[in-house]
Amino acid sequence: MFLKITRSGPRRYLQLVEAFRDEAGKARHRTLVTLGRLDQLDGQLDSVISGLLKATGRADVLNGPVPAIEFESARALGDVWTLNELWKSLGFGGLRRVFGKTRHAIDVEALLRVMVFNRLCDPESKLGVLRWLETVAMPGMDTAAITHQHLLRAMDALEDHQGEVDAVVAGLLRPLIDQDLSVVFYDMTTIRTEGATVLKDELRQYGMAKEGLIARQVMLGVVQTAEGLPIHHEVFAGNTAETPTLLPTLETVLAKFPSIKRVVLVADRGLLSLDNLDALSAVRLKSGAPLEFVLAVPGRRYGEFAEVLGDFQREHCAKAKKEITGEIAWQSRRLIVAHDPERARETNTLRHERLATLETQAAAWSGKLDAQDQGARARGRKLSDSGTKARFYHAVKEARLAHIVKVDLKGDLFAWHIDPEALALAELMDGKLLLVTNVKDLKPVDVVARYKSLADIERGFRILKSEIEIGPVFHRLPTRIRAHASLCFMALILYRVMRQRLKASRSELSPERALDELRKLQQHHIHLQPAGRSVAGISRVSDLQERVFAALDLKKPTPPRQKALL
Repeated sequence: MFLKITRSGPRRYLQLVEAFRDEAGKARHRTLVTLGRLDQLDGQLDSVISGLLKATGRADVLNGPVPAIEFESARALGDVWTLNELWKSLGFGGLRRVFGKTRHAIDVEALLRVMVFNRLCDPESKLGVLRWLETVAMPGMDTAAITHQHLLRAMDALEDHQGEVDAVVAGLLRPLIDQDLSVVFYDMTTIRTEGATVLKDELRQYGMAKEGLIARQVMLGVVQTAEGLPIHHEVFAGNTAETPTLLPTLETVLAKFPSIKRVVLVADRGLLSLDNLDALSAVRLKSGAPLEFVLAVPGRRYGEFAEVLGDFQREHCAKAKKEITGEIAWQSRRLIVAHDPERARETNTLRHERLATLETQAAAWSGKLDAQDQGARARGRKLSDSGTKARFYHAVKEARLAHIVKVDLKGDLFAWHIDPEALALAELMDGKLLLVTNVKDLKPVDVVARYKSLADIERGFRILKSEIEIGPVFHRLPTRIRAHASLCFMALILYRVMRQRLKASRSELSPERALDELRKLQQHHIHLQPAGRSVAGISRVSDLQERVFAALDLKKPTPPRQKALL
């Protein structure tokens, strides 16, 4: 039986109708009763409804008390849902096969997924991950039983099977990499660590941090593509020099991606040495093609190129009005020179201003020292030659002119001078970028453009240190430190893929802003008492959230199917 509304002229009537089949088997309807005109029923049917509910043993919702409703705290869904869909679409689910072969009683892949998502949504310590899990609705996962020990054991499992995990990650990255020509960038950064204990095979060593301080740290090397996609990382002890890491890291990358037909390596100034150049020139890809490279000349090596640049400076740089590029042969390789006259003028002006300030300060101190020697008295503390030397040397270092302004630290009296050769070399190199390369088919301007793209890997380091918060690292064990770096590396892959898709769709949102917006999409639970029923639902998807899902090419969450509340 069902209710049916029929029309008779302008009036509408409510009827109770029964469906049946006649003797021929055809479906028919017959009216059992006409309940009346819709506009005149008002509350006349309430008693009928209450009677039907009572007869079927259900609560009288019309005349009974209003059911009590309990609301659970809303949980963020949109950001973790998005990352989960991206995780699956990229192929990170292959990690389940790696750990499915082991005898772990925990779901290692799910726990790693939790820790990776946490780095992108609300980076916390491993204990903080548990607090974060209380505020999110992880898709398809019961997070109530997860403990701190589960997370640590999952990190140990990650380190134990790092080779297999790397193979899975390399496999999902291969379709995203240009197999014909891949330009890769390599650089290193420092990651602060905490703790004073010293362990066997200790990674936490004291070294010069990128911030200019001596700190206990580890070194992190990252290889990225020209599109900013990270494809390899390596953790080194905190006192490791950058130069020796280049070749072994590169060999590892080539072994991971053997199908790439041509590789151009771009590396920063700290990684260039004559030994590196000879070793890099000897590297061959699996296809037999040579490794090509673009390496920046470090400032400390500029003196070796002064004579080589003499003619180029006179013929091109001296009269340049805008940025120019050129090429000079150097040790059977190409030396690419870029000169920016505007930047050269700014650097030169700033240097002379600092020199003038130092000269004025030195003259004042020298005059006071001479006056003291002649018996003159002045207000304030007396100067000493040793103290003045120390103060002036500190000022020179602060001005970054120690290679030009020479302070006599060994003499008894305060003395200093300007090195004319060092000043001339500095003025020669103002506004210049020197690149050494063996790439034959790129014009100088294209080589410079490739190198300037290296700034993107610096953005990757900033993301690791800011949004993902890779440091400071509080883990003690070397294995846990490496596992932590691997988790952050996987988070960086997700971040970069999000950035690529948002950029390709011309979205103005950054990945962090997109996740912030999606975090507003929440899951809700309510409980009806005394019926004891629970109902789950999600917030309405806003127009902006719709556009984010479309830009990322990911499906949006759908509310679960619910039974009727009453």
